[in-house]
Formats: sequence, structure tokens, C-alpha cells
Amino acid sequence: MIGKVAFSLAMFAVVPGAIALGLIASQVPGTVDGSGGLDFNKQLERGLAEPLPMVPVQMRDGFPLQVRHLEGPKGAPLLVMVHGSGWQGAQFDSLARELSAQAEVLVPDLRGHGAQPGRRGDVDYIGQFEDDLADLIDAYRKPDQKVILLGHSSGGGLVVRMAGGTHGALMDGAVLLAPFLKYNAPTTRANSGGWATPLTRRIIGLTMLNAVKIRALNHLTVIQFAMPQAVLDGPLGHTATTAYSYRLNTSYAPRNDYEADIAALPPFLLVVGDQDEAFVADGFQPLMSAQTDQGRYALIPDAAHLDVVDDPQTLSAIKGFLREF
Repeated sequence: MIGKVAFSLAMFAVVPGAIALGLIASQVPGTVDGSGGLDFNKQLERGLAEPLPMVPVQMRDGFPLQVRHLEGPKGAPLLVMVHGSGWQGAQFDSLARELSAQAEVLVPDLRGHGAQPGRRGDVDYIGQFEDDLADLIDAYRKPDQKVILLGHSSGGGLVVRMAGGTHGALMDGAVLLAPFLKYNAPTTRANSGGWATPLTRRIIGLTMLNAVKIRALNHLTVIQFAMPQAVLDGPLGHTATTAYSYRLNTSYAPRNDYEADIAALPPFLLVVGDQDEAFVADGFQPLMSAQTDQGRYALIPDAAHLDVVDDPQTLSAIKGFLREF
């Protein structure tokens, strides 16, 4: 009898593991056509301004995170700006310059991204982005200085994740520009409007393994992005990141209980364009206000997903929010 029980338990462990490995092996990255994703036309038309200088900031593991730093006026809050998926902090160069009149500004290229990514599209473990942001804040924050995190798209999702994690107390405020809340949130269009191509079977298999603390395959690619060829062929094409590992992708979004992460947010401003291709713009306020009363919401007319970052009305809304800190 004992032998039968032991055999049954062994099979209970082996069979799900085999299913998980089968799911992972059944799907591999392919070629993604960049023509069906987000509209980069205005970004390409704008051209390159003089880029902000970057300095390395050492993280707890010694990794030199590349960061743009604008000092800001004395007594101003510390504003950390977190870029979206596939790109890097240069997307904020114009906005960062404008906001440096009211804040000390930090704009990192997240680990795995930019011109000096370490391992492009990968991190060491789930949650490393949060640890990096905490290290960056600790490196620059002055005594009693307020800290505000600003994130666009997946960067906004990372800000929401951080609010609900072990470093959430570091944040005094948040600015969320068209944030990614979760693939199954009512604000998310299918595959983020064609920008993302998830390897769903791989994700399911790796999630099953992680549920029993098997993380040896977390470096595998699980999502690819439809980066336009015009961007890849352009002067910043070498800084684009077109695919993510399981551990990076997981680190870049709120947890499965994303509503709990939303509920943990400090006072926040959410800005989204009413022409957003990736997300359902008018879905944010009803979803998030059901979890917290800490938010205020701005819907920007005629602005698409990428364009909302540099829209004058976005700048005005953020400046008004910063004045409260």
C-alpha cells in the first residue's frame, strides 16, 4: 500500500513536469514582422536631439546601470523615469529636460536594454528591476527628499509592481503614462495592439515550473516585439530590444494579482491618449478607481500610445502633479 502511494506521488510530480517541459519545447521564437505594431512615425520624424549624457551607477551586484541625471532645483523631488518595453531611456530626453525645472530627474536604461544592456533582453532573477530601482533611488535620494516614479507602458507596469512589492515604501507618488497592467486586464488590447507576440505555451510551461521553484529555464525567450524595421535600421537601432526572457518579462509587469499592486499605489497621475493602439484608454479609470482613490486621470485627445509621452497636455498634467511635492 505504501509503495502504491509513493508511486502515485512520484507520478503526480513527474507528469506535470513533463507537461510543462513539453509546452516549453513546443514553441520557439520566430520572425516578427515589425509592420503591425505601434506607430513610431512621429518619433522617427522628430529625429535626434542632442542626447542627454549618461553615467554608470553601480547596482548591488556590481552591474553598471546607465543613467541620465538632471540635477533640478534645490529641494525638488526625485523623479525616476522608467521607459517602456523594447526601448530605452532616450524616449524621455525631451520630457526629462522639461521636468528638470521642477524635479531632480533620473532616467535609467533598465538592465537588459539600451546601448550597454549586460545581457540584452534578460535579467538575473524575477524582481531584479525593483531591486535596481531601489538601488538607484538610494544612490541619489537626499534626506527627506520625496520620490516619484514615472513609467510609460511596461515602465508604468513596473511602477505599479514596485508599489505592491518590498520597495513600495520608497515611493511618495507615481506618474503612469498608458501603463501595462496585465495581459488579461480589461485595459489591454489583444497582444497590446500587435506590438507583442507572446510565446504562450512557453509561458504556461515556465509558470508551472516556477510554481514548484524550478527556475533553471527562466532565461528562455517568451515574448517578441514588432519593432519597425525603420527603427532597427536607424541610428538607435542597436539599442532596441526585440525579445525578453521569462524572468525579465515577469519582472516588468504587475503580479498576477495586479489589482493588489494597484491598490498599493501612492497618490498617482494616470495619463493616456484616446487613440492608444495598445490599450483601452477609457478602461483605466473604472478599473483602478475600484481599487484605490489615490488616482487622478487625464485622457489626452488625438494621442496614440507612444505620442502621449511628448504631448504638451501630458507635460502640463505632470507639472501640475509635481507641484504638490
